Amino acid sequence: MSLGTTFAVSLVGLSGHLVEVQAHLAASVPGFTLVGLPDTALSESRDRVRAAIASSGIEWPQRKITVNLSPASLPKAGSGFDVAIAVAMLAGARRISVADPERVVHIGELGLDGRLQSVRGVLPAVAAAVAAGLRDVVVPAQDADEARLVPGARVVGVGSLAEIAALYGAEVPGIVLPSATARPTRSGVARRAEGDLRDVLGQEQARRALEVSAAGGHHLLLVGPPGAGKTMLASRITGILPDLDESEAVEVTAVHSVAGVFDPGQGLIRRPPYEDPHHTATAAAIVGGGSGLPRPGAASRAHRGVLFLDEAPEFGSRVLQTLRQPLEHGELVIHRAAGSARYPARFQLVLAANPCPCGLGIGKGLECSCSPLVRRRYFARLSGPLLDRVDVQVEVRPVSRVDRGGGTDVESSATVAARVAAARAAARARLAGTPWVTNAEVPGTWLRERLGPDPGLLAGIDAALDRGTLSLRGADRVLRLAWTVADLAGRGAPSRGDVGQGLALRTRGHHG
Repeated sequence: MSLGTTFAVSLVGLSGHLVEVQAHLAASVPGFTLVGLPDTALSESRDRVRAAIASSGIEWPQRKITVNLSPASLPKAGSGFDVAIAVAMLAGARRISVADPERVVHIGELGLDGRLQSVRGVLPAVAAAVAAGLRDVVVPAQDADEARLVPGARVVGVGSLAEIAALYGAEVPGIVLPSATARPTRSGVARRAEGDLRDVLGQEQARRALEVSAAGGHHLLLVGPPGAGKTMLASRITGILPDLDESEAVEVTAVHSVAGVFDPGQGLIRRPPYEDPHHTATAAAIVGGGSGLPRPGAASRAHRGVLFLDEAPEFGSRVLQTLRQPLEHGELVIHRAAGSARYPARFQLVLAANPCPCGLGIGKGLECSCSPLVRRRYFARLSGPLLDRVDVQVEVRPVSRVDRGGGTDVESSATVAARVAAARAAARARLAGTPWVTNAEVPGTWLRERLGPDPGLLAGIDAALDRGTLSLRGADRVLRLAWTVADLAGRGAPSRGDVGQGLALRTRGHHG
């Protein structure tokens, strides 16, 4: 009887759990049993491991082999355990050193020819291993760059199982193995080029709304006719957002790694991501899903960045309702039969909508051919509870002839980004020691306690509450906007003008 052990990592959402892989070989009828709650893809690793060992020129042990993945109660999914299973088995069969792999984490899928294949989620898996005290990690050569992004990890990138066996002292016949293939290009990997605000003609109010949204992390709704520039404005918001700090960059990169849309050659993702799913997208595509343990959707991939829903009323009502959880809590918990996964989803929501089906019901709506009932029904698809969570709601009017003429005084994204960065720094200094980073996250009670002594400061908000054009939640959001406007102006607290501007940004337009 002999035993070989090594380690792998099981990812549940973004949480990595260390898994001890134990291979027990007994002198009995030859067989191979895998226990410890493996899913279907993991159960198939028995055949992959057998073929990979044979292709590597290593003799298969003719014994009763039992591989246990401990803790046995933790659900395990995917093919990333293949290498660890093969190494534990070879150690148990004394084909390689028994002691060397005991404190090493092995991540990777095996091909039938013995090559190591790239897997998803390498960055959060390696981070979990280092956090658990295991710094030595063996990964496929294609994933080595991604693994090395984790501070403190000692990474070895290998192309084949034969290389790993040689690493642990085995004498491997000099057979020619196919070289490791380059990591395939994944859909969605290319970073989006950020457009410049200088390209937007006119639209002073909408540009101001964009700046305030970026400075305070506020959600934004743009309502206007087709061709007014809503999509162009929304696509430029990431260009005025500040870079992600180190911890945010690691978090965002981990989400994209698990989703399989990360190119390690470009290093950590340091710019806020931008996701713009089509209005035919399903709820699973937006919030995450899939068979087995769910994968992150567009809302999680937009974490610390922007989720843009163009033609928002055209999205299914179920899709829009699923956004209420991440808007409120900054994360998504997805439950499936195989287990639940928790993904961060603290994004800025930007909605663009036509005022009615024909798109011309802006202002007095004299050219609109829709009946009042049709208009109400169309905009009612954006439910009250969802709209109530959107701080900034503005109308985008058609561009006039004067605006089309352009001008040299149009501000660039870099100029606006500098003001946004200064406002964010002021908010961070004020919120130091609290769990909040931006004004959009702060409860109204905390902000009220820090207002100036002016008794009439909130008169405009109180009047809007009395008229019913503002809910209590809306009143708090106006207050948050007022603080952001004050931060942009370099003031220590909001003035009456700032509150008025916050009220205008919140309640402009007939949609309330």
